[in-house]
Order: sequence, then structure tokens, then C-alpha cells
Amino acid sequence: MGGTMGHLLLVGRLAVRDLRRRRVEAALLLLAVLAATTTLTLGLVLRDAASNPYLHTRKVTNGPDVVASVSQPVALSGLEQLASAPGVVDHSGPYPAIPAKLQASGRTSDIQAVGRDAAHASVDQPELVEGSWVSDGGVVVEAAFAGALKVHTEDRVTVNGRAFRVVGIAVTAASAPYPGTSCVVRVGCANGAVPEDQAAALPLGVLRDPGLVWLTQADVRSLAPDPNSLSYVMNLKLADPDTAQAFADGHLSDGHPGDGHPGGTMPMRTWEDILRDATELAGDSQILLLIGAWLLGLLAVASLSVLVGGRIADQTRRVGLLKAVGGTPSLVAAVLLAEYVVVALVAAGAGLAIGSLTAPMLTGPTAGLIGSAGTPPVTASTAGLVTAVALGVAVVATLVPVVRAARSSTVKALLDAPRPPRRMGWLIAVSARLPVPLLLALRLAARRPRRVLLAVASIAITVSGVYVLLVLNAFLAGQPGTGGYQDAQVEVLRHVLGVWAVILLCLATVNAIVITWATVLDNRRSSALARALGATPREVSVALAAAQVLPALVGAIVGVFPVGFALFSGINAITGGDSDRATLPPPWQLVAVVVATVLVVAALTAVPARLGGRRPVAESLQVELA
Repeated sequence: MGGTMGHLLLVGRLAVRDLRRRRVEAALLLLAVLAATTTLTLGLVLRDAASNPYLHTRKVTNGPDVVASVSQPVALSGLEQLASAPGVVDHSGPYPAIPAKLQASGRTSDIQAVGRDAAHASVDQPELVEGSWVSDGGVVVEAAFAGALKVHTEDRVTVNGRAFRVVGIAVTAASAPYPGTSCVVRVGCANGAVPEDQAAALPLGVLRDPGLVWLTQADVRSLAPDPNSLSYVMNLKLADPDTAQAFADGHLSDGHPGDGHPGGTMPMRTWEDILRDATELAGDSQILLLIGAWLLGLLAVASLSVLVGGRIADQTRRVGLLKAVGGTPSLVAAVLLAEYVVVALVAAGAGLAIGSLTAPMLTGPTAGLIGSAGTPPVTASTAGLVTAVALGVAVVATLVPVVRAARSSTVKALLDAPRPPRRMGWLIAVSARLPVPLLLALRLAARRPRRVLLAVASIAITVSGVYVLLVLNAFLAGQPGTGGYQDAQVEVLRHVLGVWAVILLCLATVNAIVITWATVLDNRRSSALARALGATPREVSVALAAAQVLPALVGAIVGVFPVGFALFSGINAITGGDSDRATLPPPWQLVAVVVATVLVVAALTAVPARLGGRRPVAESLQVELA
């Protein structure tokens, strides 16, 4: 036991010491894994936001399985018949409802005011998050609507010109949160932006993005112009909630011909319909972020692979020293691997913290559900999965070079001799007549073909992500005019895409710099030899930069097609979307993406390449001591 603890302490001390000696590389490692874990955390938290809050709200409020409404008092008999229909075990209502105007904080909004009893209902009793339930002269505001208006308890508001005091703020499972509130009034509701050419065709008095409030039944009736203007809503509880849709379909024709609906039908909303409306946005955000997490995970693997390869190549002599003093290959591998495991664990913890704190900005439309306000909780399963992914990324990226270093010859590691160049006749023949910078660039790339492939893959992943972002941004730009999403929802999805884009581009930037710096370090002796044979520092710097620009060009082209197109097709298949709804980017945008990628990579690699090209020749040709 003591020997095992001693080995663990030794491994930990050596790993921490090496991380402290190479702080810049450690920071880059941390950033690469942190980007992937943060995005994955956001996706998993939004997964919970897409289901759990509504189900929790439904349980706490004893939410209805079916919500039925009629738009005229003469149709009340139809609702009363529903209350005794086969399969119905409980109900609440019918409750009167009217369209109205609410003024608060200098803002006027359309609302649906529903009259409720002061006593608690057995079905759909909204859960108070602040204040108390309805009372004469008091109004209870739906939580998401109150958040949008910045209304709090004890505030004064007016409903149809009559003053009320906000006595409570509550959540319900009988309607989706604002701005997706279900419509129960006769005049109808229009959610989302309406094009100007269609606005004139809307019925007179139709409500635009109405909020939901509750008053006493007496207050609602007193606000109605006449009794015939009242609509009514009833909440039904079924013996089997899974039969809600079948129940609604079976009673579509049970309405009264005079209730104001075509064919006398009675509008019904099942709890599955409300769940979909309440969580659709969170579900779409989750899909986008999880796909972004996979892309960032692949980028992190590429970045870590290059960083690990460069670090281990720089630690060759240290590996030899560990073996010379009695370290076994397993101990050497444990020391090298421990560094990346420590970084992965720190990145997982930071990613969980940042993701959980950022998630509320992307779950705003579900703020009218219990469990969604504030910081969404990070469950044990989410923490475990994020940690496992972080460790998996670190191990996958580091295992091969670590095992290779651990198995290397002790004498060879102590000598730390430079790697002999590969002699390829065709490459020598092709590059012989090229300008010196291109000649050197091709030969530098040929020395590390796996690194070139990683660079191509990194750029291809980044550009494919940009491709999908262009498609989705264009899709969202057309949504306010179609009503597919409401303005607030479009804004939230834009925030999701913004988070994805910023993290993706930041990690891609880190990758480009890391790959260039690794190339500079790995070729410091060959670059110094080229300068000793007559190449200028400028030519060497240009060669180092060009060695990254050429893979960037290939990666950008591959990232547009076929990778970008395939990724978008995959997203469309996962979401069950219709490809006709989204417009692919025009050719000029794709060409601009490829050109911009090459120019950005050239700019990012210029500084490390310039630093590497100006290092003193004598210093670079010396064998470094570790």
C-alpha cells in the first residue's frame, strides 16, 4: 500500500512540476478541453430544460391532460358534457376569459384574462412563485410574462383602463409560457411577427403575442363589454394521460354550432401539445449545442494531439533521464499521461461551472416553468458525462504518443538527436524548381504528414461549422415573417448560434497557432540548417507560414463540400426538418469563407513563424539540454 501511494505521489509531483514549467502549453491544453466541456454542458442542461421543468410544473400544479375552450356562453353545454365524458376523472371550470389590454411600466400589451375562484382547483392550480392567489382587485401574472414586463408583486397595473394590484406571479402547465401562450378567446391570437402584407388581413381585435393573467371571476365579468363576449375554458383530467390526443380527436365535433368555430368544433389542447410548445425552443437549442459540442470535441482532439506530440518531443531527454534513474515504461507513461488527466479534470470542472451559469441566457422562454428560472441544476449524470468526455478526449489524444515515448530507447532518448528527414524523390523533384519559401514549406509539411492531416481536419471541421451557421442564420432571418418562431425565440436561437460560433472560432484560432508553433519547434534545426545554407530569415518565416496555409486551403474546400453539406444534411435528418425551409448559402459566400479562412490562417501563423524564423542559427543547431 505504501509503495502504491509513493508511486502516486511521485507521479503527481512530476506531473504538476512539468505543468508549472510549461504554463503556456498547459493553458492552451486547458482552453482546448474547456471549450468542448462548456458547450457539452450547455447542451445537456438544455436537454433537461426541454423536458423536466414542464413535467415538474405539470406535477406540482396537477396540470390538465386536455384544455378545451368555447368562445360563446351558449356553447357552455358542450363543455359540461365533456366533464362527464368517458375517461374523464376530474375537471376544473369552466372559467370565463376575455381579451384585454394591460398597461404596466409605460408599456401596453395584449392579454387573455381568465377568471378563477379564490379556492384552489383540483385540476390546474397555478403554482405561485411570488405573492398570493387571486382576490378582488388583485391580478396574478404568468411568470414568463411578468419577467418580460419586469412586473413584480405589489406593482400597480391597469386592465382595460381599470387599476389592479399585482398580488402574485405564478406558473401553469395549462398553457405554454409567454410568448407562446395558448389562445382561448374568441377574437383569436397572432403569435410572432406578421408581415405587413398579411397584417391587414388579420381579424379586427386579434391579440398580438398575448400574455396570460388571472383575476377573480367577478372581476373578469365586470371587465367584459357584455356577457356574450365571454369565452370559457375547462381543464380536464383523464384516467390515462396517454390517451389525451385520442380523446381530443374523438370530441372535435362535439361543439355547439353557435360557439363561433367552424362546424361547431371545440378547440382542444392536449398536454403533449403544450409540452411541445413550451420546450420546442430549448430542444432546438440543445440540438445545436450538442452538435457544436461534438465539433468542438473533434477540434479539441486535434489540438491536444498536436500539443501532446510537441510537448513529448520536447520532453524526450526528460523521458530518458526518468528511465536512466530506474523508471519503468509504465511509470514514465503514467507521469506523461497524468499531466493531461489533471488538465482534463480542471477543464471539466470549469466547463460545468461556466455552462451552468450561461445556460439561463438560453432558456429564457421556459422561465414560466418551475425549475427553469435561475441557474438550471447540473445533475450528477451531467457532471459524470462531461467529466468522462473530458478524460476521453485527453486519453484519446495522448495515449499513442505517450506509449511511444515510454517504449523508446533510453540511450536514444538521452541523446535527443533530431529526427532524420524523410527522403522522397518525387517531392524533391517537384519542389526543386519552386521559390525557396514554397520549397521549404513543402518539405516541412512532408516531415510531419500526420500533423498536416490534423491541420486539414481542424480547418475542415471549423469551416463545416461556419457553413451550417450561415444556413441556420439565413433560416432564422426568415422566421419572423413566417411565424415559425416568435421574435424572442429567434433572438434566443441567435444567442445559441453566437455562443457556438465564438467558441468554435476561438478554438480554431488556438489550433492554428498551436500547430504553427509545434511546427516551428519541431523544425528549428532544419530551419537553422536552411539559413546556414543561404536562406534568409524572411524566407524561412514565409515557409513556416505557408506550411500551414496550404493545408488550410485544402481544409477550407473540404469543409464546404462535402463535410459542411453532409453536416447540414445530418442536422436536418436529426431534427426531422424540411430541407426546403432552409436556403443553402450562395456560391459567393462559400468562396468568401474559403478565402477568408486562408487569409486568417496566414495572419495567425505569421507571428509564431516570424519568431521561429529569426532564432539564432547557432542556438538552434545545438542539442538542447533538458
